[in-house]
Amino acid sequence: MQEFNLDSFIRKIPDFPKKGILFYDITSILAKPEAFLYCIESMVDIYTDKEIDAVAAIEARGFLFAAPFAARMGIPLLPIRKKGKLPGITLSKKYDLEYAQAEIEVHQEDVPAGKRVLLVDDLIATGGTLNAARALLNAGGAIVPEIFGVLGLPFLNYEKVLSPTPVTTLINYHGE
Repeated sequence: MQEFNLDSFIRKIPDFPKKGILFYDITSILAKPEAFLYCIESMVDIYTDKEIDAVAAIEARGFLFAAPFAARMGIPLLPIRKKGKLPGITLSKKYDLEYAQAEIEVHQEDVPAGKRVLLVDDLIATGGTLNAARALLNAGGAIVPEIFGVLGLPFLNYEKVLSPTPVTTLINYHGE
């Protein structure tokens, strides 16, 4: 794939959602077709020769990258949603946030037991949600061989939380 300056398409917003936080906004990637296409094509390039049977995406921005990737690869997409958003029988996993607890779910019948599922989100920060999603997929019998994020913040130590699963990102920021 040709050199591409993805950083120039990521908006940095200081003091959002609260003072002292630098927010990395990927919506600016979505507003520029060349940047969005670069992300999807990069994912296809990275995973074409890897054994991936399905892709699971974290609500909601993970869906935006995983859906076109899954369609291009001809593999199923498994949406991982907040509790109460999926009808039918679900697997669920609670996990801790900084000051609260959250819960995510996936349709039980959609998790392919014994199959390799790539886990995708837009941005990887602390890794807490992805760690819960990996546990959720594992509980359904799936194997998570790798985690993908468009953008990574390794200074928040997500690699430690997500170890031993390899993490691939298109761009990393090593401090605010």
